[in-house]
Amino acid sequence: MPTFLTPGRHGYSVRFSRTNPDTLAVATSQYYGLAGGGTLFFLELTQDGSNLVELQKIEWSDGLFDVSWSGCTEGFASCGAGDGAVLVCRAGCSAPLRVLRGHRGEVCSVDWPGRQLLSASWDTTVKLWDPESEACISTFSGHSQLVYSASFSPHSPGTFASVSGDGHLKLWSCSEQRPIAVIKAHDAEVLSCDWSGAESRLVASAGSDGLVKGWDLRSLAAPVFTLRGCERAVRRVQFCPHAPAVLAAVSYDFTTRIWDLKLGWSPLETIRHRSEFTFGLDWSALRPRSLADCGWDSLVHVFVPRTLM
Repeated sequence: MPTFLTPGRHGYSVRFSRTNPDTLAVATSQYYGLAGGGTLFFLELTQDGSNLVELQKIEWSDGLFDVSWSGCTEGFASCGAGDGAVLVCRAGCSAPLRVLRGHRGEVCSVDWPGRQLLSASWDTTVKLWDPESEACISTFSGHSQLVYSASFSPHSPGTFASVSGDGHLKLWSCSEQRPIAVIKAHDAEVLSCDWSGAESRLVASAGSDGLVKGWDLRSLAAPVFTLRGCERAVRRVQFCPHAPAVLAAVSYDFTTRIWDLKLGWSPLETIRHRSEFTFGLDWSALRPRSLADCGWDSLVHVFVPRTLM
């Protein structure tokens, strides 16, 4: 299993490149994100796929908590920082190319699938940016507590979902200041959300209650599925791009879990290769069934779950 150690840095987010199957980006922080700086690592799988090596790293004066590759400019990535900045970086450069400022709290989520970029923050807002001009296009204020994640719909570029410590999943149109739908998703903080790549009206949410829930946007009264198995908070959830019924999630119980909705709502596999909280998770769109995770043990792993081999 390819593994990379980020010495003195604790992993918060890992993402496969959208255009290069062998390249990843990892957002990390010093001192578990409580103090100190952060480092964005650009990594590459070796030719035989057996190891991960460092291509480049970019240092920042505060912790880095999320990373998202650009969907329209190869080699570019954005990062959310603890000082409220959104960094625009390029693999091969030793410093950010642009710094987007506007948030008044830690930026814990970024999403950049097209020309516009979303950021979500502890200041309870989501911002829409034009990274090229460094302009903030819109600010969306609808949550009462910190916003953990905001994610564009892959089926409708002008629509996004956000989740918050207030327990709500909210759906937004980029052209409106108020949410177009509000769901009380969990009786706890909601830490992550993800859109199904196959079902345009299906969104998954994950909470500090240890649950993963699925929501059909045509009928929001109750979840269409509730996945159990995690013993602590679920930090990130993601649908598999190559198997629409398969989901993965990482948890503060040090695990990565796999579910197949066709086979039921119990975990298909529980992966235990960590000694600390697991934070980052990403399926590769270009390497079928390949999954990456990272966490507070400073390790980045790339692997194919045993049940999907």
